[in-house]
Amino acid sequence: MDYRLASAGGDMVAGLWVPDQPGMPTFWMVYFTTNDCDAAAKAIAKAGGTVHKQPADIPGTGRFAVVTDPQGAVFGLLQPLDAKGNAFDQKQQGHGNWHELMTTDPKAAMAFYGRQFGWKASTSMDMGEMGSYDLFGHNGTDIGGMMRLSPNMPGPQMPFWLPYFGADGIDAAVARITKAGGKVVNGPHDVPGGAFIVVATDPQGAMFALVGPK
Repeated sequence: MDYRLASAGGDMVAGLWVPDQPGMPTFWMVYFTTNDCDAAAKAIAKAGGTVHKQPADIPGTGRFAVVTDPQGAVFGLLQPLDAKGNAFDQKQQGHGNWHELMTTDPKAAMAFYGRQFGWKASTSMDMGEMGSYDLFGHNGTDIGGMMRLSPNMPGPQMPFWLPYFGADGIDAAVARITKAGGKVVNGPHDVPGGAFIVVATDPQGAMFALVGPK
């Protein structure tokens, strides 16, 4: 398997590979760290999720598994060998910055992830006809949001996690995306706190988002 690691600022932040399963769509899969991958996978299955890839070792990296929550959103578990991993850093460009879940049942999803990872519900923002956008935090810092999946939203019409990466400037990032063959599907537009976001797809169709200053 041709698996390639990507780094930013000296930190390993992502990996890319061509799946060996026919028909698998191109997408970004977010990983959440755990101190015990095997125990976490069992707990997720017991709570109504599904284990698609049983825990296994990645040489030099750690132990991982691929699972879904009870609503069907896919994500990965990672028990890293290096507990000081820095793939998610909201202050650095190119690192993970925000996790966004589109789901059929935000309330149930918030309860599920809270039990599994200790996340805490934070601010809830009224989005009108789209319902609410419910932030969640970890160790006192907001790290993502959840909202109800809508047929009008871009992306797959099934629950999914959308990763946000930090950008040095949204306008410059949009220019790089389009020049490289990607496509902007939503934004740019501002969000509370003074930042701007854009949702895009890469040339192979994988959806991702960026957040940063104008």
